[in-house]
Amino acid sequence: MFTQTTPISCNFPSLQSQNPKLKPPYLNPSNFTPSLQFNNATSQLTKRVCFQICWNSLDTKKSQDSNLEQESSIEIDGEMGGGGGGGGGTTSFLIFLLWGGLLYYVFNLAPNQTPSTDMYLLKKLCYLIGDDGFQPNPVIVSLWNIMGLWPIVYSMLLIPSGRSSKGNVPVFPFLLLSFFLGAYALIPYFVLWRPPPPVTEESELKKWPLNFLESKLTAGVIFAVGLGLVVNAGLATGDNWKEYLQYFGGSRLIHVTSIDFTLLSTFAPFWVYNDMTIRKWTDKGFWLVPFSVVPFVGPALYVLLRPSLSSVAVASKQE
Repeated sequence: MFTQTTPISCNFPSLQSQNPKLKPPYLNPSNFTPSLQFNNATSQLTKRVCFQICWNSLDTKKSQDSNLEQESSIEIDGEMGGGGGGGGGTTSFLIFLLWGGLLYYVFNLAPNQTPSTDMYLLKKLCYLIGDDGFQPNPVIVSLWNIMGLWPIVYSMLLIPSGRSSKGNVPVFPFLLLSFFLGAYALIPYFVLWRPPPPVTEESELKKWPLNFLESKLTAGVIFAVGLGLVVNAGLATGDNWKEYLQYFGGSRLIHVTSIDFTLLSTFAPFWVYNDMTIRKWTDKGFWLVPFSVVPFVGPALYVLLRPSLSSVAVASKQE
């Protein structure tokens, strides 16, 4: 029912159907009833929650800069921690309510008119079915593959700047689960997160996974592949988008995946700003914060352009 196990393929010419009229088994567009209202409401709610988080974080970072060695952890925990100040507790509670409401919706209210089609489409997207003459909708192919890239981008944002220094809550299990469950696995960590992150030693930057996540080559490949997928979806025909909306209205697989994509896109700007603050790059890179609202492309561009942690450490020593 969820996503993110498929290999990523950029061979877009192969997505052209050999028989454009051929539909997957049991697919009957007349049975679909697009229901975009919940997705819009979810997007608005998550944006309000994310805005509140960013506002709290802004106050927090100012306090951290002025009292870095003595009082920073107390100030931040009071702002963002669930057991600290009122603002952070309220935010965590709202995010927890959002997560609970999403799970209830996914399992009880999300459209599920085509379970047989969903199973066929899932196998097709995971390349478990060979060439049978049917090529999936290019919008759906792009969405599915981008969902496989999102966990890598979030790993780049959460390790190490999004790690929790209090409460002993490790980020790694949540990131691993996000490859299968997306935002539905990450939101609980957002509730449990207790900044500031622990100090990162220079020796850690040379070891896995930081050497991979801090690599400009990794960031460049992720950005290039993601941009290609976004362009591929953008160049899809109107009929392709109409068919996608039909899937959204009747297929639980596509419906839940689309909401997952919206959630990851909505929370990303906060984690971009958090990472930017830890790297002390807010003056030069602040323009990337509003740009990070562009789904996937904005956050992927940030991780490509941001300074490395090693260069930040060197600059701090020189100061």
